[in-house]
Amino acid sequence: MIEEVVSIELPVHERMVIKKNRLTPKDYAGEPVPRISIVTGIHGDELDGQYVCYEVIRRVNNNLERLKGIIDIYPDVNPLGIDTGSRGIPMFELDMNRVFPGDNNGAVAESVAAGIVNDIIGSDFCLDIHSSNIFVREMPQVRLNEENAERLLPFAKMLNADFVWIFSSITVLDATLAYSLNHLGVPTLVAEMGVGNRINREYSQQLIDGIFNLMSNLGIWEIPEADNKIAVREPIISTEGEVNFLTAKESGIFVPSINSCGNIHMGDAIGDIIEPIDGRIIQHIESPVDGIVFTLRENPVVYKGALLARVHGGRV
Repeated sequence: MIEEVVSIELPVHERMVIKKNRLTPKDYAGEPVPRISIVTGIHGDELDGQYVCYEVIRRVNNNLERLKGIIDIYPDVNPLGIDTGSRGIPMFELDMNRVFPGDNNGAVAESVAAGIVNDIIGSDFCLDIHSSNIFVREMPQVRLNEENAERLLPFAKMLNADFVWIFSSITVLDATLAYSLNHLGVPTLVAEMGVGNRINREYSQQLIDGIFNLMSNLGIWEIPEADNKIAVREPIISTEGEVNFLTAKESGIFVPSINSCGNIHMGDAIGDIIEPIDGRIIQHIESPVDGIVFTLRENPVVYKGALLARVHGGRV
């Protein structure tokens, strides 16, 4: 059932409307059942979540007898951003993931954020799905604050991600949806994958399998005994101190030596920053450790200080 969550009046007789699709079990009569909220579209240039929402709804509708709880799906909580391909809310030049938990009596963005949070409150779990921006590609990963690691890590391992990144509390922004919901009592994880303005079907399918595995463990989705249990990957678990950030020392054009994220050895080439006009290499980038590349530069144009890759420093 599609429901309106927030409706805000815009100039010239238009409205910004945010909707959700609530999926409930057959013959549901309002009795207490477990509930998960799946949120995406906070950033308008992150589109993998659109496909994830579609596929989750399709699978559930095709096997509705397996649904034992409530699934609330919020596919586009920043609809103006998605419409225009903008990362933030285009009219306000504002990153929506910097205004939570919002304010019912605040400006437009704050009021929208508050309406979303108020609607999610009461969920047993929330998954906030992001893609990367247009500059870097991320392998499927789950991110969480070390403050909540003990409580959330078991759930993160269920999501079929390649990588779980536990952030230091001092680096976490307290105006994000995940931070706000966790502090309001709704266990929330952030999934990150792909690259901005693109849909990676392989990555999306990987996360979708993880979502159904998580919902099975939450008692929301039933997997018949005759079916094989969903096989999920055992992710690498990393803290912030185990991640190597490789950045550009000079501006130029980045040409990667590897085609995708994955395992790498110390000294392996990651790419070069070149100077096209005189045919020289400005910077040769190698892996500083045996480990795994989980972030790789996608946009070739780089400026001094730009992120080129993130490499987890564990041995493989």
